[in-house]
Amino acid sequence: MHTEIAGEETESRRFASGRQYEIRRGDALAVVTELAAGLRLFSRAGVQLTESYNDDELPPGATGITLAPWANRVEDGVWYLDGKKQQLDITEVGRNNASHGLLRNASYALVDEDEFSVTLEAVIFPQHGYPFLARHRVRYGIDADLALRVSQTFINDSHSAAPFVLGAHPYLRLGDTAPEELTLTVQAATRLVADERLIPRSAAPADGGYTLGGGAAVAGLDIDVAYTDLVFDGGVARHVLSAPDGRSVTLEQDESCGYVHVFVTGNFPGRSKAVAIEPMTGPANAFNSGEGLRWLEPGASFTMRWGISAAL
Repeated sequence: MHTEIAGEETESRRFASGRQYEIRRGDALAVVTELAAGLRLFSRAGVQLTESYNDDELPPGATGITLAPWANRVEDGVWYLDGKKQQLDITEVGRNNASHGLLRNASYALVDEDEFSVTLEAVIFPQHGYPFLARHRVRYGIDADLALRVSQTFINDSHSAAPFVLGAHPYLRLGDTAPEELTLTVQAATRLVADERLIPRSAAPADGGYTLGGGAAVAGLDIDVAYTDLVFDGGVARHVLSAPDGRSVTLEQDESCGYVHVFVTGNFPGRSKAVAIEPMTGPANAFNSGEGLRWLEPGASFTMRWGISAAL
């Protein structure tokens, strides 16, 4: 059964990411944060399967956070609702974008818990740039196969239909294996071609240096690209990070998530390379392009599902 790592509430508030919830089952451990309903750690048999960060730090590079009511970016923080300009706060100043939704710095309240799961929820209040009342509910659970299963539910409490895109921002790893020794496999037919501000402008085949379907060495990757037209097998797309010894960690997403953003960077603290595999229901700037954008009717809800499993 999960517990707060820090015990007393006054102690847990010393974590920069708020209260910490542990979920344990067999040799699997997940640590979930009050801040942004984030995944701070997932491990199996002591093998770290996600990037993590220290108690006194905010999630570097958005590590493990969940994203609502949009994932990725809105260009200039501007979009239009019934012809009226909506201006969101600019949270990515260098590129003049509104980035990663409205709950990145929000506290999520505990809604439910059982022996192998925890459910957290935060409210999105009507505000400039997003005049809707909604909730984002996130459930983390470890199943009998010791895989982590995550569901993110968007609930519209407004009196009118509300637009949204959901996403998550986990970084995968395989314990202490050097990132340069790993291979990344993502089966997708199409990539989105973005400008220097990472706003998609067109689509193209996922070929050339963007081909990951046959496996690509992480050592040679430095990309920040969204993919779509994913390969779903039994309703699930699987993206695999594998080691030479045959071990692997896999991010799975269901058909509600038609996009995945792959970010391989050399700028993650303490790591020569870090690999983010981000399931999303829509790409960057969906509020303007309409691609992947959904409108939820009053009182309705929508759920996306993803997870992490490992072969060790």
